[in-house]
Amino acid sequence: MAGHSQFKNIMHRKGAQDKKRAKIFAKLAKEIIVAAKSGMPEPDKNPALRLAIQNARAANMPKDNIERAIARAVGGGAEENYEEIRYEGYGPGGVAVIVEALTDNRNRTASEVRAIFSKNGGSLGETGSVAFNFERVGQLLYKAEVADADSLFEAAVEAGATNVESSEDGHEVVCAPDDFAEVRDALAETLGDPEEAGLVWKPTNTIPVEEEQGQTLMKLLDALDDCDDVQRVAANYDIADEVLERLTA
Repeated sequence: MAGHSQFKNIMHRKGAQDKKRAKIFAKLAKEIIVAAKSGMPEPDKNPALRLAIQNARAANMPKDNIERAIARAVGGGAEENYEEIRYEGYGPGGVAVIVEALTDNRNRTASEVRAIFSKNGGSLGETGSVAFNFERVGQLLYKAEVADADSLFEAAVEAGATNVESSEDGHEVVCAPDDFAEVRDALAETLGDPEEAGLVWKPTNTIPVEEEQGQTLMKLLDALDDCDDVQRVAANYDIADEVLERLTA
């Protein structure tokens, strides 16, 4: 669609989230703690911890913060037992929304998420109510200048990726969730660390959203991002580049 770029849609959202630095660091620390508790505390022996640390570094999280989070997990300083929960619902314009949370209080988080949806033109649904609009995949995002489309495609396929989409804005590499760690490590060796990497809910279809509805939608997504228990939010909206720039300015 002319004037639309899914890469820009993703990166504009990331940019908006990055402005909330302290909150982002707290969420990244939580992921590091959970990953370190779930396996070995050494990144080279724990893929989940390695990913959590990589994402923290990509967000410019200080090394001391990362080391403190690992120490809390290993030394018992983190007594909270976090539970992974997924919420699904609809936003303005019928946009499907998936919310991933880490919480030590399921009732509190459910109440907060439900209130955010209702206050911002959305409605919370049952688990599975919108997941059919998405595919669970490993995703790596690279800037356009990292490599030309052909070179990046060859490197990605050799690493085990299932699809690559390139544009003047950047490259999106997609792989099966089980292959993510292997693909990420292989591409890091040849291309360097990506701008963004992780297991995501990738929309299989998108809903065009005009500016008026887009304003309400961005308020909903921003409010979800502001929730301390929410780690990631996925939504299948498609907003024209020039409109998205105004909405996220």
